[in-house]
Amino acid sequence: MAAMAGAALLAGPAGASAGTPALSAPAPGAPVTVPASAPAAPGAEAEAAGAETETAGAGAGAGAGTETAGAGADAPVPPAPAPRFAGKAFDTCEAPSLTVMRAWLRSPYRAVGVYFGGRGRGCPGQKELTPAWVASAHAMGWRLLPLFVGSQAPCVHSAAKRPYAIGTRPSSQGAQEAGEAVRAAGALGIGANSPLYLDIEAFRLEDTSCAATTLSFVRAWNREVRRLGYVPGYYSSADTGIRQIEEARKAGTPDLPSVLWFARWRGAPALYSETSLHPEAWMPHARIHQYVGNVAESYGGHRVLIDRNAVDAPVARVTTATETPGSTK
Repeated sequence: MAAMAGAALLAGPAGASAGTPALSAPAPGAPVTVPASAPAAPGAEAEAAGAETETAGAGAGAGAGTETAGAGADAPVPPAPAPRFAGKAFDTCEAPSLTVMRAWLRSPYRAVGVYFGGRGRGCPGQKELTPAWVASAHAMGWRLLPLFVGSQAPCVHSAAKRPYAIGTRPSSQGAQEAGEAVRAAGALGIGANSPLYLDIEAFRLEDTSCAATTLSFVRAWNREVRRLGYVPGYYSSADTGIRQIEEARKAGTPDLPSVLWFARWRGAPALYSETSLHPEAWMPHARIHQYVGNVAESYGGHRVLIDRNAVDAPVARVTTATETPGSTK
């Protein structure tokens, strides 16, 4: 998250340890992976200028809970899958005006992270972020990465986030906030099968009680987001939240995110070589790397404080605002 999301740059060995088990095909709702024998994604670190394709449900767990077309002419038609974006993105605390977004078409970025909901947002006002903004920015060619900053780990590092600590019932709280996220996304015209990225800021992973509470909250949030027909993504520091999720994957823990957005401010993108992740986990097309934070850039005469990201992941499926969010069972 701009002004507070980046993990400290730590050197580490490339690749995974020799003892890391081979990955198997994911069960429904599990993180996106490829078999251990499959080749890695191209190492260009998503430098292409905004390549976008359709992905079938944006990986495992995408659209879980949505209605599927059955026999009969009147069977409901399932929502289209979310598109996939490969390229450069920026995120900033408050959604810029459409004037700025138009001017920034001169930039190398073609996707933008928007903080669309959650009680822990650093910029809760978001006066620009309306259904009209979403539709207009998308029509300009921008692809959206929706971020939800809800409750935070009780041992979160940032003092500004401590008032939003997860309570004593993390599972029920996670499910409740997932419903809030889906409703907020739908109200903006972000349709079913879209990824919603839960933002959990860096915390003390060595505090085992706090870490367990945080994981319970995140897993419940993921379950409910899937049940409501969206794709659970997860943003965190590479050395805390992301490391925890990778350890949970290796342990066979269910209800993990389908897409990972990791913060390691190393100055250059490393989508496919992050040391906290097995090189074939959350592959293909399920990673975002926030590699630089809190830098000011200007395009078309408009200066914005941003974080830089490399993306190979699903983005929002922008719809009409008339869709009812969370209507699937």
